[in-house]
Amino acid sequence: CLWTLTTIIKDILKDKVLPEAGILKKLLAPLDAVLEGFYNSILFHHFDSHRYISPYSEAANNLISFIDLLEALLASRTELKLPLRCQRVLFLKVSYVLNLISSSVHYLIKKKFIMLLKKCVLYKSREDAESRSLFLQNPSLYEDMLALSNAVLQVVNLTWLNRIPISEKASYFGGSEAAPGDDTQGVSDQTVLRALSLVVLKALEFKFQNSATVAEIK
Repeated sequence: CLWTLTTIIKDILKDKVLPEAGILKKLLAPLDAVLEGFYNSILFHHFDSHRYISPYSEAANNLISFIDLLEALLASRTELKLPLRCQRVLFLKVSYVLNLISSSVHYLIKKKFIMLLKKCVLYKSREDAESRSLFLQNPSLYEDMLALSNAVLQVVNLTWLNRIPISEKASYFGGSEAAPGDDTQGVSDQTVLRALSLVVLKALEFKFQNSATVAEIK
């Protein structure tokens, strides 16, 4: 079901002939509360179970499918002037994702969520992309980015970054295992490092520019 819904959303966004906003609203509005409920039930529990340690388990597969759906919902947000709750929940309840990233789930799942966070901090509405309008002219996006920035800075101020492992295995075309004789000790995942750094920097930037007091900035 998750895969089907994700595919339909992506196909609607690809179609340049159909009126995307109208179709997306008809598709997502009846599912709005259901999808937010999915978000709460899937992400709001402990992920220290062995079921999530392997990326090939059914539980991990379902979680990866849900990440793909969240990514499609984020992309579809540009089509609606007033985004639905299911398109905003990733911003408003990002603490669930932050907790999951620092849990014992498989590295692939952590990485997919980190890359999704990167897309969130780089997100711009269609109006912002075209006219560079201020966040204040888009109240829901302003509120969402503020919630995300606050949550990110709150965990970074604690020990969140220290609990996120950076894969020690270099990525190779066709696999992740090092070739015999290769010295990969100390190799870190530069993609994840850059994405995490960007998430923190963009959160700081938004906070400074939009809501921080002088004391908070210090």
